[in-house]
Amino acid sequence: MLTDLPLDQLESYRSSQTEPPDLDDFWAGTLAEAAGHDIGLRLSPVATGLTTIDTYDVTFRGYAGQDVRAWLRVPAGHPGPLPAVVQYVGYGGGRGHACENLFWASAGFAHLQMDTRGQGSGWSVGETPDPAPAGPQVPGVMTRGILDPASYYYRRLYTDAVRAVDAARSLPQVDADRVAVLGGSQGGGLAIAVAGLRADLAAAVAFVPFLCDFPRATRITDSYPYREIADYLKTHRESVERVHRTLGYFDGVNLARRAGAPALFSAALMDATCPPSTVYGAFHEYAGPRRMLLWEYNGHEGGGILDEVRALEFLREHLAA
Repeated sequence: MLTDLPLDQLESYRSSQTEPPDLDDFWAGTLAEAAGHDIGLRLSPVATGLTTIDTYDVTFRGYAGQDVRAWLRVPAGHPGPLPAVVQYVGYGGGRGHACENLFWASAGFAHLQMDTRGQGSGWSVGETPDPAPAGPQVPGVMTRGILDPASYYYRRLYTDAVRAVDAARSLPQVDADRVAVLGGSQGGGLAIAVAGLRADLAAAVAFVPFLCDFPRATRITDSYPYREIADYLKTHRESVERVHRTLGYFDGVNLARRAGAPALFSAALMDATCPPSTVYGAFHEYAGPRRMLLWEYNGHEGGGILDEVRALEFLREHLAA
């Protein structure tokens, strides 16, 4: 069943999200602090038994100079710098196993898959801790530090995601002028955020993105992870304004307004996890060239493999030498 607005209303929908007046200063200071730490890039070859893909265990320094793990996968024996895809993972997941997620390297890209701090136990393995103090929160990470943008969990994760692009550009296997970001759900939200926080991307891809249009998302869906915020506000009744103030610094709607790289989005009309209006809220604000893949009879799986096939065509168009 449809979970949200019909298509004609999605095309005219605009988010009610407003921008914090110091949004740009907040992110400039956060990213400048992170950039003060050397990227600390470390690579170790991994023996996977695969003959067509070379895999490396990667560590780089993200938020506050803290170590973040990743996998690098490249076509075996490729002699020169490659276009790169930096991929972010969906909610609850980590970078997974070294032999998983072989699509992008098989298609000829250098593929850096970032681990997700403090997650990576829900449906795939992760190895990056989130050492920040948590405080009172609903289980999950959506409300970790949510009363202040400086302490909010996603300040750290968004910074890691930006630094992953720095790590990719530092790799000898990568052509630094041809780097794209990509992800689905939470990973799609991270791709939008990074596109808004950097001006040097070749492209961005966001499948059924999460972390968009919080004022609407937290009120129209009963599904987790957005439901974590509603659960928190059920008991912290006097913190509604304060929580939404924090979320404004991390909303894909606000960060999309700052993005310039060509972008491919996807949305699904039967998606209860990331309702399509929330995706369109960010899509309509995206400042760079943008396209939408809309799946009428799908839920949060979106277009599945067809999303990736269309993204492959899109990235070959924008990352061609």
